[in-house]
Amino acid sequence: MDKFFKIKERNSTVRTEIVGGIVTFFAMAYIIFVNPSYLSQTGMNYHAVLLATCISSAIGCFLTAFLANVPFAQAPGMGLNAFFTYTICFGMGYTWQQGLAIVFISGLLFLILTLSPLRSKLIASVPAFLKNAISAGIGLFIAFIGLLNADIVKLVGDTVVDGVVVATDYSDMGNILSGTPLLALIGLIITALLLVWKVKGAIFIGIVATTIIGIPMGLTTFAWESNSFSALGETFCKLNFTGLLAVDGGIMALITAVISFFVVDCFDTAGTLIGTASNAGMLNEKGELPGGDRAMIADAIATCTGAALGTSTVTTYVESSTGIAEGARTGLHSVVVGLLFLLACFVAPIAGIIPTAATAPALIIVGVYMLAGAAKVNWSDLEEAIPAFLTIAMMPFAYSISDGIGLGFITYSILKICRGKAKEVPILVYIISAVFIVMYLLTYL
Repeated sequence: MDKFFKIKERNSTVRTEIVGGIVTFFAMAYIIFVNPSYLSQTGMNYHAVLLATCISSAIGCFLTAFLANVPFAQAPGMGLNAFFTYTICFGMGYTWQQGLAIVFISGLLFLILTLSPLRSKLIASVPAFLKNAISAGIGLFIAFIGLLNADIVKLVGDTVVDGVVVATDYSDMGNILSGTPLLALIGLIITALLLVWKVKGAIFIGIVATTIIGIPMGLTTFAWESNSFSALGETFCKLNFTGLLAVDGGIMALITAVISFFVVDCFDTAGTLIGTASNAGMLNEKGELPGGDRAMIADAIATCTGAALGTSTVTTYVESSTGIAEGARTGLHSVVVGLLFLLACFVAPIAGIIPTAATAPALIIVGVYMLAGAAKVNWSDLEEAIPAFLTIAMMPFAYSISDGIGLGFITYSILKICRGKAKEVPILVYIISAVFIVMYLLTYL
């Protein structure tokens, strides 16, 4: 095992990889229940989607482990499942079977890209300051996810008085003196103390301790339920490629849908790999992540497989950074995550035993680690500072890693061109910027 995964070579241990895998799994296990709750609204069978979620996640993790040997985990992406339900099916009028076909096509497009010579240049072409900005932006993004999961911060809509909108609050503080927010804050303090005391496995211990504290608070529940694998037949290979052009908008609607899935999957994955690896010191002297190009191939294959099983786009999870923060550096971490997803197929609620209040502190702490990337940006040079700031700010504010990358790249390219320094920008950065511009035009015009 050590020879295959190069565990000692990467200054890790089998124990560290296993603990890191467990931490990552529990940090992202919410997707097992959230994904079916979204997709079942389209008419898909809830239990079928749950099984498809677990199996496609396991396949993605195993592919990442054995193709790339990097400590990243995969699962159907949050945001992309909402896009599938509310935009593709409800908004554009596609059936869920046609939606799966669109996901499959976008996965094939991503696979073609990753198998081309561009795959090895995509990550390497990103300027160093933008890599650091992406790392910091992901840190804020994942901390924001943790705060939202714990209800410490809550999204608030319009305040309406007599039918008139008098105020719009985009976020607000939850009741931190009771329930989930209180337990999360207790867990955050425990985890922070363990870290400053330099206790090994601090994040994992923090999750376990918070889960135990949640029992008398009524927030840690034990509900066991087995799932029948026969339910998977409701969605397995139900992709429908016929009638894709018959929907209102025809070919342009189809192109918009495919490109949207493709761009978000591609650059969410690239951003997660770049930002997390950069923060953890996993990039080589050329600024490349060894195995990063193959990790993107694994992601693309997992997306196609997930569509065939019956779920929306599978992508690389930013929550992988929780396991990496525990010291995981190899694909063994991803194998552990994959095995736990397979276990969840048999007794899905095992993942639900860990309350979100227990995993939220891990996400917040990882945000602390990753924000260090912002210190490496030259803020006195506005040609770098402005694109870097937009990259960092847009990830949590737009709730999208890809939008942060897109606006950062576009701004950087435009500033350099207007300053007469167009040659300083790598060609691939221009290409990426153009892809985002096309996607925004197709989406918003």
